[in-house]
Amino acid sequence: MTSTASSMDLRQGQAPHDQRTSWQQRLRRFGYAPAADAPSGDVRDRLVPPYAEPSPRLWRVLGVPPHLAERLTRWSGWGGPLLVTLMAGVMRFWHLGSPRAVIFDETYYAKDAWAIVHRGFEASWDQYGKNANELVLQQGGRLAVPTDPAYVVHPPVGKYVIGLGELIFGFDPFGWRFMTALLGTLSVLLLCRIGRRMFRSTFLGCLAGALMAVDGLHFVMSRTSLLDGVLMFFVVAAFGCLVVDRDRARERLAAALPVTADGGVRPDARVADGFRFGRRPWRWTAGVMLGLAVGTKWNGLYVLAAFCVMTVLWDVGTRKVAGARHPYAAALKYDTGLAFVATVPVAVVVYLASWTGWILSPANGRGGYYRNWAATDGKGGSWTFLPDWLRSLWHYEHEVYKFHVHLDQPHTYQSNPWSWIVLGRPVSYFYESPSPGADGCPADAGQKCAREVLAIGTPLLWWAACFAILYVLWRWAFRRDWRAGAIACGIAAGYLPWFLYQERTIFLFYAVVFLPFLCLAVAMLIGAIIGPPGSTDTRRLIGASTAGVLVLLIAWNFIYFWPLFTGQAIPIDSWRSRMWLDTWV
Repeated sequence: MTSTASSMDLRQGQAPHDQRTSWQQRLRRFGYAPAADAPSGDVRDRLVPPYAEPSPRLWRVLGVPPHLAERLTRWSGWGGPLLVTLMAGVMRFWHLGSPRAVIFDETYYAKDAWAIVHRGFEASWDQYGKNANELVLQQGGRLAVPTDPAYVVHPPVGKYVIGLGELIFGFDPFGWRFMTALLGTLSVLLLCRIGRRMFRSTFLGCLAGALMAVDGLHFVMSRTSLLDGVLMFFVVAAFGCLVVDRDRARERLAAALPVTADGGVRPDARVADGFRFGRRPWRWTAGVMLGLAVGTKWNGLYVLAAFCVMTVLWDVGTRKVAGARHPYAAALKYDTGLAFVATVPVAVVVYLASWTGWILSPANGRGGYYRNWAATDGKGGSWTFLPDWLRSLWHYEHEVYKFHVHLDQPHTYQSNPWSWIVLGRPVSYFYESPSPGADGCPADAGQKCAREVLAIGTPLLWWAACFAILYVLWRWAFRRDWRAGAIACGIAAGYLPWFLYQERTIFLFYAVVFLPFLCLAVAMLIGAIIGPPGSTDTRRLIGASTAGVLVLLIAWNFIYFWPLFTGQAIPIDSWRSRMWLDTWV
């Protein structure tokens, strides 16, 4: 455990005490650590910090030979994340088709997905009446796909993703949940690798992924064919691409700086102010991922805007560490325009491309909803020089926007975003009360059982995240830690926009989009609890023990709520014992 948190103290050097202004001196009591006026030491290690390695003493205690220890250390960068991902995948794919029912909003997205992969646009299933879901479960792919278009209020990417699983495995619960389970599993792998790269610690990276693997909300969303889990995957993928891009850019700048006599790298204002980072394929890939995110649900737009600002600020910080005298001016001149082109226009192109099926559908009333608007109600006006498909799509988007803004119909499980972070009001996706001896209810239960799929996060993880958010904000404000700022950006981009729509009908499961950043925050907090490098053995022992107890409690909490995540039948008294808050019922 000696090196697991060694990356938690990578801040820049402090200015001498006598050079600090009065406000800096006052803030020191809160832990403020101002950056030095000029970088000092080997700039290469500050631009590209080395990865932490397990202490040789740990290997000796475990009885691992040095040559094997070296090999394990080398393999752990991928081996650890893959093991965590395997655990997450086994849990998510276990009895994935249960319950064999159309649960919650699967009634929309499972059928929309099946229609869109066959017709290129969503179809209305009204011709089958109220029994449409029962017919789907009985006949599956044998059921004829309707031809009449349906009015839907979300872009098509997420439904194409769900539909891919249906094409491979069939039009049944396993088929329409397969891709969300796959993306949920892969998101754990991404988070492990992202955390490892950010914290420069395989342990903390794997810990972040493991925390998300045992979060109830992520687990349930990975086993349900809703769009928010798909959106979460693309957001995490985009964030990961930008983190890799940051490292690559810093490596190139470090290579361009002058080398000292002892082989180190020193700052240089001329190089740092005028350096061009060149081709940045990871940033362009992030633009594609962000376009897919927006093409899944529109709240991806907020993430797009936040990440664009974040990546430019990272470039400013890179130039500042390298010794730039005017880092903001240099970033504005060389970085901002290219960052915009690599993200926003790319995202727009990807978004428009996702509508190809709708665009290519007939414009004679037999295609997608509103596809013929420009040729009928939209005739005339000052924009007729634009293609009909573009004008029809713009009208469709405008109508969808009005729908989202004015959606205020009450729902039993709606919640205010203020309550999300403490899990104030979860969402019940599925509930049955089987009698003893039926549907998994024990024959000796004595009364009916409860069988529920509840979309709720692992409580102890989320409640720990409340403190982790405070720690991250403190770390960002007073220690200028870029990792804390990045985590805060991810949380803010996925969470804060919902406060603009507090009168709208919204749900807790929307929070799955910023859940990965909560897990990163908790992992960062646990790294601090373990202790900084150079701590005494006693300090490390107390820190590691405290962190270990916290992680074990979170894992136990996930196991305790397992029946509510998987729809297993349990005695009603056992179900009531898990309703910790009155608002959960």
